[in-house]
Amino acid sequence: MCHAPGMAEPCDLTATRARELMAAGELSAVDLLASCLARADATDSAVNALVVRDDDAAMSTAQASDDARARGEPMGPLAGLPVAIKDIQATAGLTTTYGAVPFARNVPTADDGIVARVRAAGAVIIGKTNTPELSIGANTVNRLFGATGNPFEPSLTCGGSSGGSAVALSCGMAPLATGSDHGGSLRIPASYCGVVAHRSTPGTVAHDERTIGRTNYSVQGPMARTVADAALLLSVIAGRDRAARRDAMAFPLDAAAFADLPEVDVAGLRVGVSADLGGLLVSRAVRAVFEDRVERLAGIVGSVDEADIDLSDALDVDWQLRSDIFATNYHRSIHKFDSGTAGAAAQTSDGGFNPNIRATYDEALNTTVLDIAKARRRQVELYRATDALFDEFDVLICPGVSVPPFDWHQLYPAEIDGQPVRNYMAWLGLSAALTVVGHPTTALPCGLDGQGTPFGLQIVGPSYSDRRLLGVAAALETAFADDPVTARPAPEVDWLATVETTCRTEGRLVHASAPPQ
Repeated sequence: MCHAPGMAEPCDLTATRARELMAAGELSAVDLLASCLARADATDSAVNALVVRDDDAAMSTAQASDDARARGEPMGPLAGLPVAIKDIQATAGLTTTYGAVPFARNVPTADDGIVARVRAAGAVIIGKTNTPELSIGANTVNRLFGATGNPFEPSLTCGGSSGGSAVALSCGMAPLATGSDHGGSLRIPASYCGVVAHRSTPGTVAHDERTIGRTNYSVQGPMARTVADAALLLSVIAGRDRAARRDAMAFPLDAAAFADLPEVDVAGLRVGVSADLGGLLVSRAVRAVFEDRVERLAGIVGSVDEADIDLSDALDVDWQLRSDIFATNYHRSIHKFDSGTAGAAAQTSDGGFNPNIRATYDEALNTTVLDIAKARRRQVELYRATDALFDEFDVLICPGVSVPPFDWHQLYPAEIDGQPVRNYMAWLGLSAALTVVGHPTTALPCGLDGQGTPFGLQIVGPSYSDRRLLGVAAALETAFADDPVTARPAPEVDWLATVETTCRTEGRLVHASAPPQ
């Protein structure tokens, strides 16, 4: 069920519009936050997106923002705007669980760098959003908080791992949210929930907790309902503060420039398209919708041509590189899940331990140095071949996800059109392959699919061209809005308020700022 996006309530405003109204004295931060909290109260029982809240602290921050504005003090770029934080990013004084039972009572004393930048920009932290355990997997479900349901049909997955953020945005619980992306964790939930996400060139957003010096993985990024809003948040989280120096990948840039995107004339765009990036597993249902969107796109842009791209072996490369990442990330901490209350559970991949983590870690221990070396060499070849496309095209466009949203009880689909899915990454080929090559990618909503859930596109550009890419995405977003078939969909929030769901009943313990008892 859906309706055209409106602005009947402050929570439905875009971040950029809400900022304008606050600057003009026509909207207060307190009223905006109250509207977002009311929307969360009305809809979150159906979708389970905002799993940690401290309403009193958020309201105090909003009031302080209003008071500072009334005194004529300089205001930060996010002043008074509610921002939801993915629950793998530490928030000082607010429970940060990583979606994992061992961290159910974890209350950090300091913010992660991305959160510190958001706070310093004047934002109001509205709460923490659900994620699979330790953010591993593209279906947002864990045994601490339960599942997050799709806002268009809560019995279906919202994607992941930034699923809670995508759903909170879609429902109007906040205008901005943070996320992160390994193999599609920003792009997949954005595609499934009808919102925008941007996976930037690695190193654009400093990740002060990164454990590997140079990698396309562990990218943090912005999510919003519009491209302009995502770019606004990016202008803050890409900032080069002291914490950014902890990330060896962070390169010099003018972060503030992201808030002022270049104007792009879509009529002159040269667009390359590919339904499967050279032979990756993509369902007939997705191919059919993508074909329709390409036909509509052809009437908007300068040219549309099939891109000569072959990332068919990128998933094999991804699996080897992922093994390297997992061994690096977890060799010091995996024992926490092999001892104490989680010990027996880890051995059986049950009882609160994410089976995706155990399967990949165990695979890493059986991976040879030569396997990883071959994957790294092939990664460079794939990058160069993909980069060469941008001599011919301004952007490359492909579907966001290979299958429509499925029952959230499944960690991943067992098969696609009769073809078995060999592991939890194989159905994510369209996004994981682009992680391997590392080019910046914007996830852009493009109407609904055949089952009435959102359909998203991945808009890919040359490395280090993030600002230009976001400008292209914003221009396409405007053009798509003129066609009811391609316009951004919005969930029926009044209907969600009446929905009874099982998202919370399987392993869900609490919905509050306090940790589970």
